Amino acid sequence: MSDAYPFVTGFNPVEEAKKLPTFVEFDWDFDTDNFKYDSNGKQKIVTENDAIKVWVGKALQTERYQYLAYSWQYGIEVKPFIGKVMQVKERYLELKRVIVECLMVNPYILSIDSVEFTTTDADTVVADIILTTIYGEVNVNV
Repeated sequence: MSDAYPFVTGFNPVEEAKKLPTFVEFDWDFDTDNFKYDSNGKQKIVTENDAIKVWVGKALQTERYQYLAYSWQYGIEVKPFIGKVMQVKERYLELKRVIVECLMVNPYILSIDSVEFTTTDADTVVADIILTTIYGEVNVNV
């Protein structure tokens, strides 16, 4: 126990996260917005960082508090940005904040290392996210 911080015990988030079961998710095709299937017609299953990529993509596409099927911790709050007048830099800072808030509910994600925005055309913004999971570093483009 630390003398400077007596209320802090030996809690180590990295060690605690390693006790979690392997992260598993059904594979998802974000271009067609459908599940991916193998040659036998069964849904493909992905694990670890590939599963986290799917989870990140789905979480960032789901509006928080809108669907009863999801907990109130799941999803992102984008609706408050619609119709709001903000400068581009201010908008990107707020988007970064809600992205970090959305993703950090997942216990497999240890940190969000970078969120960079690029504009592909007048109406489309792509977020390049680098995050650290219990399995290593992951790059996600959404």
